[in-house]
Amino acid sequence: MQELVKDFEHVDYLWNKDIAADLGDDQVALFLYRSNILGADLRITNYGGGNTSCKTIEKDPLTGHEVEVMWVKGSGGDIGTLTRKGIAGLYTSRLRNLKTVYKGLHDEDRMVGLFNHCIYDLDSKAPSIDTPLHGLLPFKHIDHLHPDALIAIAAAKDGEAITQEIWGDAMGWVPWQRPGFDLGLQLEKCLEENPGIRGIILGSHGLFTWGDTSLECYLNSLEVIEMASAYIEKKIKQKGEVFGGQKVQPLPAEARRHKAAQIMPLLRGLTSSENRMIGHFADSDTILQYINSHDLARLAPMGTSCPDHFLRTKIQPLILELDSDEDLTDSAEILKKLGPSFRKYREEYGAYYQNHKHDNSPAMRDPNPVIIIYPGVGMFSFAKNKQTARVTNEFYVNAINVMRGAEAISQYTSLPRQEAFDIEYWLLEEAKLQRMPAEQPLSRKVAIITGAGGGIGKAIADKLVAQGANVVVTDVNEDNLDQALTSYGKDTAAGVLCDVTKQESIAQAFDEAVLAFGGVDIVVHSAGLAISKPLEDTTEKDWKILQDVLVKGQFLMAQKGVEIMRKQNLGGDIVNIASKNGLVSGPNNVGYGTAKAAQQHMTRLLAAELGADHIRVNTVNPDGVIVGSKIWEGDWAAGRAKAYGIKVEDLPAHYAKRNLLNEIILPEDIANGVFACVAILDKSTGNTINVDGGMANAFVR
Repeated sequence: MQELVKDFEHVDYLWNKDIAADLGDDQVALFLYRSNILGADLRITNYGGGNTSCKTIEKDPLTGHEVEVMWVKGSGGDIGTLTRKGIAGLYTSRLRNLKTVYKGLHDEDRMVGLFNHCIYDLDSKAPSIDTPLHGLLPFKHIDHLHPDALIAIAAAKDGEAITQEIWGDAMGWVPWQRPGFDLGLQLEKCLEENPGIRGIILGSHGLFTWGDTSLECYLNSLEVIEMASAYIEKKIKQKGEVFGGQKVQPLPAEARRHKAAQIMPLLRGLTSSENRMIGHFADSDTILQYINSHDLARLAPMGTSCPDHFLRTKIQPLILELDSDEDLTDSAEILKKLGPSFRKYREEYGAYYQNHKHDNSPAMRDPNPVIIIYPGVGMFSFAKNKQTARVTNEFYVNAINVMRGAEAISQYTSLPRQEAFDIEYWLLEEAKLQRMPAEQPLSRKVAIITGAGGGIGKAIADKLVAQGANVVVTDVNEDNLDQALTSYGKDTAAGVLCDVTKQESIAQAFDEAVLAFGGVDIVVHSAGLAISKPLEDTTEKDWKILQDVLVKGQFLMAQKGVEIMRKQNLGGDIVNIASKNGLVSGPNNVGYGTAKAAQQHMTRLLAAELGADHIRVNTVNPDGVIVGSKIWEGDWAAGRAKAYGIKVEDLPAHYAKRNLLNEIILPEDIANGVFACVAILDKSTGNTINVDGGMANAFVR
């Protein structure tokens, strides 16, 4: 093997000798470490793509003899986040003995079931289809990766000749074949016929490399990828342009984001004709170079080559027939222009299914596009959740890089449609989909919540996230907002500073929600403040701020939210957090009580107006939420205590004693009321849910 180097231009060398030293001679730990740092570079392999392994000598618990055990990434795992829980441990000898019972390509699915008879570690993850590809090779450490540069060579028209040009006799080549036991046999055969090679390229698929140690394997993988990348970049420089040069001038960055925010709800509605989708938008330089090129119209319909790509991106994207400077303000007119393209895409996907299906093929899946290209603007992806939509985008970026490289060095080729179909509708892939856990009640929903930096608003956000929703938390206080966001994952929540008294601030918040998740399904107006004063002490300033935050804010949030919901044509929910004080006439409360009553009646008015759009509008009325509530941190608590002739510290007990259930009401209780409105009471609108422990004078009927 050639001398390995550490200086790389096209990949990141991430091996930390101190971390590796701490792992000592634990080969499994070192294999996991290698896997994680390989998975950290999306040029090497994307989320869920590729797999890695190592082989160790262990004591057989039944015989006490030493046996070789292979540890390999399990089914459905991701090398970037791989842990011991995500790997399978198998007897290498048993796996190799399966060659004696293998009956040929028609026997592939049965072989996967036999992998379970090779299990050494009873806590193993289910072995993946790629298990024999590692087991039939003799090396201690093996990487199977999907680097953009290597797939570009693997997908090039004369990829085998290019492999010879770059590496000479140091690399093997195995033509395209669907993953499975027979592909493992082909790798074994390639090694037997080419002893001493450092790796094997799989046509249209990816790369196998190896080493005696985890570090040697890692360095071998990086150097092979580096050599391929350098070769491609040299060819690109010689060619002078990629994708035939620029055809469409991209809009400036802010204009692209504005266009994307305008059109995403329309696209979301169209792609959700069978299942509601979550969206993702991206407009990186790589994407713009491709979508604005002369070759887009030729390359995009060809589809992707690597199976890991098109399993997520579908066989090809949808290209919007819209000019980048198109006026998108008239949604009805834009839908008339977009509708035929989506119908045609669904029809063509249906024909693809009908023309290639087998007698035992699973039923056709959702025929809508998952990658949508808007030349001059950017690329949209839609999927069942944010992580999948984001990863789908990343995989198509990998496909763009593959096309870019293949076109620079030769000519890009994609998988034949039948091969693509047989991967997409493979019974083993269908079985994997069927094993996925059931979706949560609010999966595929997007909620925007005002005043979510703490108190009731934060509790509502927590509840909706726990039930599967994506949330956009908004608050006027940046510190509170930043603190709130620390409790959510990156594919779960987005945060936006928002002053609900200002129309432009609300418009910006909704734009950010759309760009983050594709649209909005749930609007919760929880932002609030409380001022408790008698009539003679209530100032015009007091009156105005209560009306602006509680009433005007609710109106503006509903107005913008409904605009987006109507674009989507998927219905929606508006839930307004009002108060018992809007129903009960109490002392020293004229400003607050009047504003809360206005919120409640606005809810009824909007429910009557929006029912035809299947947009449900309901109110949740808290009372006495002292613990954890932001409004009790100011003068409100002192004002209420004075009104009742008690001490501030006695307020929680006072409020609990006065309700019928004698319960202290918490922010989480209000969140449960909101959840009931948006997830359980799906045929309820114009209603008021009192979450107050039972206040007879606040009963609405």
